[in-house]
Amino acid sequence: MSTYTDIGVEKVGHVGTIEIRRPPLNFFDISLINQIADALDEFDRDIEIRSSVLSAQGKAFCAGANFGDPARQEQEAREAEKKGDPADNLGPINHLYLQAVRIFRAKKPIVAAVQGAAIGGGLGLAVSADFRVTCPEARFSANFTKLGFHPGFGLTTTLPELIGKNNAELMFYTSRRVTGEEAVKWGLANVLVPQDQVKAGAMKLAAEIAECSPLGLLSTRATMRAGLADRVMAATNHELAEQTRLRATEDFKEGVKATEERRTANFKGR
Repeated sequence: MSTYTDIGVEKVGHVGTIEIRRPPLNFFDISLINQIADALDEFDRDIEIRSSVLSAQGKAFCAGANFGDPARQEQEAREAEKKGDPADNLGPINHLYLQAVRIFRAKKPIVAAVQGAAIGGGLGLAVSADFRVTCPEARFSANFTKLGFHPGFGLTTTLPELIGKNNAELMFYTSRRVTGEEAVKWGLANVLVPQDQVKAGAMKLAAEIAECSPLGLLSTRATMRAGLADRVMAATNHELAEQTRLRATEDFKEGVKATEERRTANFKGR
């Protein structure tokens, strides 16, 4: 296995494991999403691995991007520059989404162990997996509109396909936090266990998948997810344009500030 700075990567039998190690909230940036995509590429090349588990240290699965961190933009700009991509002029969010699409192009089933909050882009990361094992304490939220922002990470495509258009609209328009129990009822999560058993539950499901024929798994998953990565890419192109437009508004600045201060935002519509 390669050396990673923000994730732990292991192989347990026929299951590959990725653990996000940025506790307590596990905010992501281009580097983290790139590392996850690289690990999944590595799993795809390993004939012994048939499924994988994506988990996280700390109290949150992934709280998305840390918009309140003044160093974040500078760091992501440096990451984008290091990638040397011809799309550099489109900015760091574009680079993050390019890496996100790589996750959707992974060939083997992924089980996400969601032991805490999966917020914003963190929800997008959880939804990129085939299945989610969670607990009553977990919270799932597409909180973009509460930030004065537009959904991203391909959620405008993936979330309606998973829980239905109207439930996705409810999550987008209210920015509400959905509990683990509600997530299972909606089909947003597949298995509900006590919080201290979430990773073990995810490993159990991944191991059950890994008992099946590796060629059969690859073939069936390719059929079931046919075109998904391309749909996500098309969605992120539109999401990026809307996020770029809204990022420049007063409401976005107020939304971020209100979230940091844990108060209701005073939006002005400009």
